Amino acid sequence: MKKILLAFAFVGCMFAANAQEKPSTGDLFDGLTRPLTFDRMIPPYALEVTFDKTVHVIFPSAIRYVDLGSADLLAAKADGTENVLRVKAALRDFSRESNLSVITEDGAYYTFNVKYADEPVKLSVEMTDFIHDGEAVNRPNNAMEVYLTELGSESPLLVKLIMKSIYKNDRREIKHIGCKRFGVQYLLKGIYSHNGLLYFHVQLKNSSNVPFDVDYLTFKIVDKKVAKRTAIQEQVVWPVRAYNNVQVIDGRHNERMVFTLPKFTLADDKHLVVELHEQQGGRHQRFTVENEDLVRANVINELKVR
Repeated sequence: MKKILLAFAFVGCMFAANAQEKPSTGDLFDGLTRPLTFDRMIPPYALEVTFDKTVHVIFPSAIRYVDLGSADLLAAKADGTENVLRVKAALRDFSRESNLSVITEDGAYYTFNVKYADEPVKLSVEMTDFIHDGEAVNRPNNAMEVYLTELGSESPLLVKLIMKSIYKNDRREIKHIGCKRFGVQYLLKGIYSHNGLLYFHVQLKNSSNVPFDVDYLTFKIVDKKVAKRTAIQEQVVWPVRAYNNVQVIDGRHNERMVFTLPKFTLADDKHLVVELHEQQGGRHQRFTVENEDLVRANVINELKVR
């Protein structure tokens, strides 16, 4: 009996030795699946957290999704911000390593391996804004952007580049749409189209000495003619992205903004009303866009970013 037990123990040791000698190939189903190789992996960043101090991670775009690997971690957006994540340990001296994943509005995906440290070296971390360039940012070239619902089939990174291109090139494609009141002029410089999205390039010129504080901006589809005693039918079109969306235009200054909207067209009896309201003021701006202006939107075939 002792010999049989010794034999089983010897065989078990042999299997254990073989398992240690041969690292896993990632093939968990005996050749029925293809293993995930390391060139498919997105390398995580290293992050240390502690119980008595808060670690802040600053991202180049608004945070849309956060996932914590375990209950040992606490994370939330910093109050009043959209792109700052604060992370702490939920208990002292947790021993197991955890992880943290973040998706931002520009479609970027970040992953972190998180461990406990009594005194973290990096309490404030700034993540750089990157375009996939492989080795330079320690990320694989095959890493894909995360697609977000409101942008449909368009890459968030491409939307950002298109808005930047329109802003940098600064062309005035439309010369007949705009308004002017009390020394403030609001112009529509161009409408562009790409992959199911519309891009509106607008300019606000403040020729007065008083700064213009933006309260809110609306895009509304309304009836051209409204009969008396008839309720006004309005459909608000919400921008899904904005570039250089400034809130204050100083006196004697000009500012330009680019807004991204989902694609739409207008019926014959309707038009698009764009309204810009001044905060605690009366210099509100308003212009209308007809369907013929929308259907003549410039199609973007290539990007030119200086």
